[in-house]
Amino acid sequence: MVAVSGCSPTGQGQLEDEKEPHFGLGKSRINQMDYHGAVEAFQQALEANPRSAAAHFQLACLFDTKESDPAAAIYHYQQYLKFDSNARNAEVIRQRIESCKQQLAANVLTPPSTPAAQRQLEDLAEKNRQLNSEVEKWRAYYAAQQATLKANPSGAQNNPAPQPAGSPMPDDMSQPAPNTGGPIISAKPTTPAKPVPAKVSPPRTHTVAAGETLAAIARKHNISLTALQAANPGVSPKKMRVGQSLNLPPP
Repeated sequence: MVAVSGCSPTGQGQLEDEKEPHFGLGKSRINQMDYHGAVEAFQQALEANPRSAAAHFQLACLFDTKESDPAAAIYHYQQYLKFDSNARNAEVIRQRIESCKQQLAANVLTPPSTPAAQRQLEDLAEKNRQLNSEVEKWRAYYAAQQATLKANPSGAQNNPAPQPAGSPMPDDMSQPAPNTGGPIISAKPTTPAKPVPAKVSPPRTHTVAAGETLAAIARKHNISLTALQAANPGVSPKKMRVGQSLNLPPP
């Protein structure tokens, strides 16, 4: 991770952060290649000190290189630069942020490649081709009707243009209008569709119990600590009260 990010953060602030027990546990788990456990330890270090640039740096590197979560990596890289404004590796970190953004965009824009998805795309393309063919047939039919009306208005109803083969007669052409030379109109009244009200899911919340931490709550609801903190920007991990209500982001 040090190679990826150019150089690790240094200075008095870094030394102070490394004295935090969870931070040391996170470094130990990295050495043991327990990257998921290291993420949890550094998140607990952030609960103890949310302004820990070193903890944000370690989480950013883990999400970038081990957990394949570019969105979380971008967040922690940005927090690292925010809390360590004199970081010597700032330019390298900005390059990593841009790389994570590109990876995130590629993940969103990558088309499905499974055989089932490919077959579904092929079926949709074939249906679209058939619909376009039907549209072209009816355009030709309409043009022939218009030409007949112009050439012989009185006899147009008795000698209509031939209907496209294999195509059902649309409702708006099924009933002939009186022999007045006017356009053919529909005999069926149309009823406007009723709007379907959108379903709104009630917001999820969690009531803080004695001894609970943000990390424990996040694990309980199977959400990331980062998402939980973002959903509760005004909540301080050190000042949570028993009975306090927290907003839960979507799982």
